[in-house]
Amino acid sequence: MKIESLVRENILKLKPYTSARGDYLTGILLDANENSFGSVVKDEWHLELNRYPDPFHNQLRNELGSYLNVEKDKLFIGVGSDEIIDLLVRIFCEPKIDNAVILEPTYGMYKVACDVNDVSTIPVMLDESFQPRLDKIYSAINKNTKLIFICSPNNPTGNVINSESILNLAKNFNGIIIVDEAYAEFSGKPSMINMVEKHPNIVVLRTFSKAWGLAGVRCGYCITSPEIIKLLYKIKLPYNINKLTSQIVIYALKNFAQKDKFVTAINFEKEFLIKELKLIQKIKKVFTSDSNFILFECANPTDIYHKLTEKGIIIRDRSNQVKNCLRVSVGTRDQNEKFLNELRNVL
Repeated sequence: MKIESLVRENILKLKPYTSARGDYLTGILLDANENSFGSVVKDEWHLELNRYPDPFHNQLRNELGSYLNVEKDKLFIGVGSDEIIDLLVRIFCEPKIDNAVILEPTYGMYKVACDVNDVSTIPVMLDESFQPRLDKIYSAINKNTKLIFICSPNNPTGNVINSESILNLAKNFNGIIIVDEAYAEFSGKPSMINMVEKHPNIVVLRTFSKAWGLAGVRCGYCITSPEIIKLLYKIKLPYNINKLTSQIVIYALKNFAQKDKFVTAINFEKEFLIKELKLIQKIKKVFTSDSNFILFECANPTDIYHKLTEKGIIIRDRSNQVKNCLRVSVGTRDQNEKFLNELRNVL
C-alpha cells in the first residue's frame, strides 16, 4: 500500500511553515524575536522558557522510543490523542467528499473531529460482545472511506477488540486504521504496536492521561509508519508541545516503575469493584473490563446517575450509547467504597 496515494492532494503540495527552532536550538539565538533577557517565571529546571521549544520533540521522542523499543521516526507527539485524531482526519479526508467508519459505541471525539472537518461518518455497530462485525464494516466502506476508528480497549464498553479483526481490516482496507489504545496499560492483551512494521496503514494512539496519571498535562502520542509521521509533523502547529510538558513526560518515562504500581493498584481495585457490583441484586449486568473503568447495567440509569451526583458521587451516564448502562472509573479504596455505599442506597 502506498500511503501517499491516500493523502489529500493539497497536503502533499503543502509547504509547511518553517519555525526558527526547527533550524537551530543552540547558539546565540537572535532569530525568533524571543526575549533574550529571560522569563518572568522562575525556571528551576533550567529549561530556558524564554526560548521556543523543539518543534520535533527530539529529546522526548528519544526517551519514549527507548521505553517502547520503537524507532524515533515512528513516533509523533501530540496535545493529547485528540490533536492526533484531528490531524489524521485533516491529512486523509477531503471535506464534503470523504468519510470515516466509526465502530460504535465508542469514544465521541472521533465523530466530533470528523464533524469539525466537514467529513461524514458511517457508524457500524459492534456485535453483542462488543466485537467488530467484519461483514457489516466491509458493506459500509465505499470508495470515499479513508479512515476506520477502533478503540481498544473500547470506551465505554471496556473490552479489547479482537486483533485478528483489526489485522483483517488492515490487510484488505485501502485506507488508514486508527487503533486507539488509551487504556492498553490496564490490559494484559498484546498491543497493536508490533503490527505497525508489517502494516504501514495502522496508526496506534496512546496517551499519558490514564495509567501515567498525567491527564492535566495533555500529552499523547502515536506509533505508525515513518510516512505518516512525516505528514503529521508537516501539518501540526509549529510548537504544539511546550517545554514544561516535555520535561514532565520525560521525567515520567524515567519513573515508569511508578506507572506500573498505579496499574497494579487500579486493576486490584477494579476486581474489587466488579465483585461488589455483582453482589448488588438490582444491577442486571457487570461487563468485563480491560480498562480502568467498569460498565454496568441497571434500571433507570439516568435517574440513578442524577441521584448519585446529588450525593457528590460523579460517574458517567452512558445509556445513550449502551442501553441502561452507567460507567464508573476505578478510584481509590475509600472512593470506591463511598460510591458503592451510595449506589446501594440509591438502588
